[in-house]
Amino acid sequence: MRGRRKTCRRGNRATLIPTISRMPATREKRQLMTASEIDRTLVRLAHEILEKTDSIEQLAFIGIRRRGVPLAQRLAAKIEALEARPIPVGILDINLYRDDLSTVSQQPVVNATEINFPVTGKDIILIDDVLYTGRTIRAALDALFDHGRPARVQLLVLIDRGHRELPIEARYVGRNVQTTDLEIIEVKFNEIDGTEKVLLVERVD
Repeated sequence: MRGRRKTCRRGNRATLIPTISRMPATREKRQLMTASEIDRTLVRLAHEILEKTDSIEQLAFIGIRRRGVPLAQRLAAKIEALEARPIPVGILDINLYRDDLSTVSQQPVVNATEINFPVTGKDIILIDDVLYTGRTIRAALDALFDHGRPARVQLLVLIDRGHRELPIEARYVGRNVQTTDLEIIEVKFNEIDGTEKVLLVERVD
């Protein structure tokens, strides 16, 4: 749980006191995808990537932590099974209040990355679970270009829920889901959550 800090004055001194931000209470509306539907969607996306990629030798995936990482790893494994060729996978670590969970922080903070291959000249597919306002992807692009100049960068997301604030669109989309501002997409993966599904939930406070 994260929060802002407020200033409390004691005499002539100003002291920073952390305040805790409460996550919104939610209720589940419906399940959007089961584990088998997620897997079938990834199979389709893997084939779509191969159809639209000119040179698999230049292809590399970068997953945005947290849930973009298992997506990138699974897609790389599926393509390797199809093409008998490994796809490099990097991790981009962006520490922020996610746009679909909190409005406490307006600016993402870019932290450490794990990219063990040269980015320059690569055909990069940036991977995340949910595309919402686009601010996360903007921050990820800024971080990515600090590591080199890819030949091309494309975006893949499991869910596109709309409500864009920036002119950012995904080339590869698992599913488009129309949502309201009160609704939240929750993606759960076995690697992180111990369960596998996509839920539509709604704020109730």
